Amino acid sequence: MNPLAVLEGLLFVVGDEGLTLNQVMEILEIEKEEATELIHQLQEKYDQETSGIRIHFLGNTFKLTTKKEHREYFQKLIETEESNVLSQAALETLAIIAYNQPITRIEVDEIRGVSSSQMIRKLVAKGLLKESGRSEAVGRPILYQTTSEFLDYFGLATIEDLPKMEEFIENQPEESTMDLYQSKYQEEVIEEL
Repeated sequence: MNPLAVLEGLLFVVGDEGLTLNQVMEILEIEKEEATELIHQLQEKYDQETSGIRIHFLGNTFKLTTKKEHREYFQKLIETEESNVLSQAALETLAIIAYNQPITRIEVDEIRGVSSSQMIRKLVAKGLLKESGRSEAVGRPILYQTTSEFLDYFGLATIEDLPKMEEFIENQPEESTMDLYQSKYQEEVIEEL
């Protein structure tokens, strides 16, 4: 196991949340000096011209961030016409936040079942989401909510104009997933007989 590679992966996975020095020490089961040295090695690796990211110490945590000198290119990406079309993942993330706002990234991840940090960053950059404070939960994670640009994009006057969840539930087939499982299981048992 290469601890430098593991640290790099950990920083990627946690995204905006970042890692504290204590978390690095605990997860990698190493002493403070070794953890500090690993972070410095990654910083040196990312300080090279061939890297587009860097490690930044923000709010008592180490985070992977983009380099400031590349900002104009990131802005072009956000402003390109093709990037104005929202992907299925973006729509899913927006729907979860719109119906549950204010909500933390971790809560969005739990609902989606996958990490949403990159998608939330993109949606914030597009102006469809914004930070709206901090949760009282452990670690005080950032809360997100939709913006007036979100309302404009979807042609809504207010957030109350969103379709009610009951409308979606009423349109679902009555057969439950349990019934599907049981019928599939029974078919397999009958075939075996």
